Amino acid sequence: MHTQSLKKVVLNKFRLLAALLVSGALIGGVTLVHADQYDNQINSLQQSNSAKQGILNGLANQAATYQAEIDRLQDQINAIQSVLRANQAKQAAVQAQIVADQQKIDQEKKYLGDDIRSMYVGGQLSTIEELATSKNLSDYVDKEEYQTRIQNQLSATIAQVRALEVQLQKQKDQLDILIKTEQRQNDQLADVQWQHQKMLAYTQEQQTAYDNAVKANESKIAELRAEQAAANRQLDGSGYVVTSGSCGGSYPASASGAYGSWGCNFAHTSDDVPGCQYSDSWGMCNRECVSYTAWMVYERYGIDTSGFGNANQWPGSARSVGISTGYTPKVGSVAIYTGGTFGHAMWVVGVSGGQIHVYSYNDNYDGNFYDHWVSASGLTYIYF
Repeated sequence: MHTQSLKKVVLNKFRLLAALLVSGALIGGVTLVHADQYDNQINSLQQSNSAKQGILNGLANQAATYQAEIDRLQDQINAIQSVLRANQAKQAAVQAQIVADQQKIDQEKKYLGDDIRSMYVGGQLSTIEELATSKNLSDYVDKEEYQTRIQNQLSATIAQVRALEVQLQKQKDQLDILIKTEQRQNDQLADVQWQHQKMLAYTQEQQTAYDNAVKANESKIAELRAEQAAANRQLDGSGYVVTSGSCGGSYPASASGAYGSWGCNFAHTSDDVPGCQYSDSWGMCNRECVSYTAWMVYERYGIDTSGFGNANQWPGSARSVGISTGYTPKVGSVAIYTGGTFGHAMWVVGVSGGQIHVYSYNDNYDGNFYDHWVSASGLTYIYF
């Protein structure tokens, strides 16, 4: 078949494949193809982290709510305990006063007994004996009146003390009831506070668990990226030539496509966020290796590589649509390194013995253009 006719057949196959992908007939909907580090593993880990971070945020809000309620309850407990301490002090003072009054009553009774006994000889004279021993009736009457007056005074004093004692006892009983009520309120608040503290501790345990899970995922993502970057470095035979800040080759400074604006002037942020912030016309993350080779293949051959996937998936994807692959390097072919987690795609611009001169993007996960020589062996070449 004529070369141009073969290209048209292949191009038509690609267009059909792209139409099926867009319509969702093959994969159930429009799906951005993640190049290099954004294969299923990392995307899954990042989505897991995103979900866990959402849970963490909810737990943090819940913990803050519990802590605020604990603080509010503690303020109430402090206020009740302050009043309780004041009432307990009053209770102790009243009880001390009751004891002092009882002692006073007992003392007054003793004084009364002593006074009465002092009016009688030996404290045991009968009324007839007392009358007989008196010098005259007047003396007896005066002595009787004095005794009665003293007794009445003592009785009045005792009655007054008794009334005060009753009043104090009533006050003490009221304080007892108030203190019991306040102690019950304090215990209830302390119980509610303890429940909130338990919930806070449980929430904090959950936060720690989710935080550790997020860190573990981030560590795994870093390991996957480091593994691929180390694998890419093993290819290098002459040292990287990095054209930082420029597009390199014919990769566009800016372009637009089905997935929006993209190009080398757009920030390479896909290492820091789930998915791609900027996707090229083939649904690949911009300024990454397969984005660059997809651009070169389209520019040179007019072939759409949408759906080819990560670099290590390209040989199989190419063969599935009739594009040949092999192990002999050719200028204008795409060299695929299948090592590492995601593989690496390079555009071949020169061949010399066992070395090939390649252009590529994102060799070291920085979104930069690389120009260098690598060993030709161990690579798979796609001949578009």
